[in-house]
Amino acid sequence: MKLPVALVVLAATVAGLCFAPVFGVGALLPVIAVVAVVTAVAALLCQSLVSWRPLVVTLAGLLAVVEVLLFPTTVAGLPTLTTLTQLAEGATESWQLTLQSTWPARPEAGLMLFVPLLVVPACVFGLEIVLRLQKPVLALVPSFLVVVLSQLFGALTGLAAVVAALSYVAVAAILFVVTRPSDEHQSAQAFLPAPLVVTAVVVVIGLLVPMPGPAYSLKQDQLVPVSARMTSPLDEVGHRHARPDAPVFSVRPSCDECVPDRWPIVVLDTYDGVTWAPGSRYRRLGTELEPPDLHVPVQRRDAVISLREPETRWLPSQTWPAAVRGADPLVEETEGSLLAESPLRTDVGYGLSWWEPTVGGSLDGFAIDPRRGGLGGIGSPPPGVTELAAGAVKGVRSSFTSALQLERFLRENYRRVDGPGGHSWPQLRRFLLDTKEGTSEQFAAAYVVLARTLGIPARLVVGYRTPERKSGGEYVVHNGDVLVWPEVAVAGVGWVPLDPAGAAPRGAGKDNGLTAATQNARDQLPPAPVDPPVAPGTSAPADAEHQPFPLLTTLITVAALVLAWLAGVPGAKWVRARLRRRQPGSAAVHGAWLEARDRLREHRVRHTAGMTPLEMAAAAAEAGLPATANGMRTLASTMDIAMWSGTAPGPHLGDHAWAAVREVRRGLRQRGLPARVRAAVDPRTLKA
Repeated sequence: MKLPVALVVLAATVAGLCFAPVFGVGALLPVIAVVAVVTAVAALLCQSLVSWRPLVVTLAGLLAVVEVLLFPTTVAGLPTLTTLTQLAEGATESWQLTLQSTWPARPEAGLMLFVPLLVVPACVFGLEIVLRLQKPVLALVPSFLVVVLSQLFGALTGLAAVVAALSYVAVAAILFVVTRPSDEHQSAQAFLPAPLVVTAVVVVIGLLVPMPGPAYSLKQDQLVPVSARMTSPLDEVGHRHARPDAPVFSVRPSCDECVPDRWPIVVLDTYDGVTWAPGSRYRRLGTELEPPDLHVPVQRRDAVISLREPETRWLPSQTWPAAVRGADPLVEETEGSLLAESPLRTDVGYGLSWWEPTVGGSLDGFAIDPRRGGLGGIGSPPPGVTELAAGAVKGVRSSFTSALQLERFLRENYRRVDGPGGHSWPQLRRFLLDTKEGTSEQFAAAYVVLARTLGIPARLVVGYRTPERKSGGEYVVHNGDVLVWPEVAVAGVGWVPLDPAGAAPRGAGKDNGLTAATQNARDQLPPAPVDPPVAPGTSAPADAEHQPFPLLTTLITVAALVLAWLAGVPGAKWVRARLRRRQPGSAAVHGAWLEARDRLREHRVRHTAGMTPLEMAAAAAEAGLPATANGMRTLASTMDIAMWSGTAPGPHLGDHAWAAVREVRRGLRQRGLPARVRAAVDPRTLKA
């Protein structure tokens, strides 16, 4: 029975190695191999102890886990109370901590324990089934359940999936053959190549045909809970300016040429008109984050950062962090912010690696990238702000050029002063429309809200400049170097920092990378257009005599206009919908898209020029309209068929598109009668 025992244990080993996307094969293989060998040897030595064998094999497997992963908690190799406590925590918490981490996760005992603890029962139950019942298929069920659970954590893809599938099927086929009765052994051997061939064909097809990603992963909703009561670095800017000489941290870069000009502390992307808030999707930083998906080359940079102030939780970082050594921070992957779970001491130092885009020449002419975010809410802008934003770029479409023109508009028409900050709408309105004087914080916050008004994806960042000179081989950053700046998402390049306050970094790194390419794009901006002088007008002639005000006529006119509005606008929309519906072929599908888009615009769902049906579906989902979002997704698929199928669409395709429009309308009904009436009489959507 040695060979069946070895095969059952080998199947459990392959199942455990399917967690490779989580920890990597190099971290898992030594642990799982020791556990597998120990459980197999224990089962063979206890073949005669049928009643006690499951307990002995289980204890042997757990002891192997202890000796490999928890040896520092033992005394002379013997488990202690601490060992047992960590085993219990591994069974109850390590899987959840792993789901809260970026992958590959750190190969630490507190995270990895649950994998060998799954392999042990898979071995025990599989061995008992094959030794007692001699049913090979049933003996593989425990290890197969481990395979299923591993794919719910992180699905194997590509060559790794091919190797894992072939390995598991090969073990299963050989086990099936060797456990057959002697009279069936020969036919079983003939059957052996069949599952291997079938599996090989399936996995090869899987490699050649692009497959969609997994529809569900246990990781999706497992995030590290972060307290919302922490002080935002934006609220500390004024305090730091009052104590400019206090050191904050020091930086020792790996080379003088690769030092960045800024050190972000936190990215603030959410604004409700009163408060800027950071992202909330924090995870424990694993061994390394992959390079960003950019169109320009990226280089890995390194530096050692030493903290100089106590009770620090927000750690200096870069836009695309790669790894951290010497600390275990949380990371907001979409923003790059690093956050310590508990305050750190002043003597803490850590090594930071990050990915830096390499941009040569100029960013002039680059497009913006709304896919990276930066188009969130801005509360309720005061009257006059939207018109101010449009006038600042003189009608130029949303692009990096218009982003630079908006930056130049603030630089040339507003003045930076020192004083108390403030970024709520009343303070920003006073800055933009009245005094035209504000702090760098107000310049940056005003830039972001104006940019979002124009459809330019932007976000707010709090951090520090890099000083101009070194001090003893390192750059020492002080409170006076604190800086608030906006960043704009540029297609293929990522987030590019701007400087609307004219307080550009004056220290190291100012002539490197994105900073230099951005400055080259500024230099290539066309001259700011000058408004033509207003022609002198003549005063209106005064009436020779006073005429009485026609009150009755005015009231009748106003009543007629209101009635025409309340009845005419809904009627015009009904007629327009009928005309759109009666169009032939693909025109009916296009008319359905226009009708659904106008319905969403009427209900104030976020909308920008050029949005696709799928983007409108995402906006509807953000607005809390799931049924409407489903209708928009159905309409998007119908439009794809009408546009790209290559055949003339039949009348049924138009019917399908308008059925999706009806689903959109039904979803909008949940907003209540007042919102529906307001949307019905809104005349703005009558204009294309």
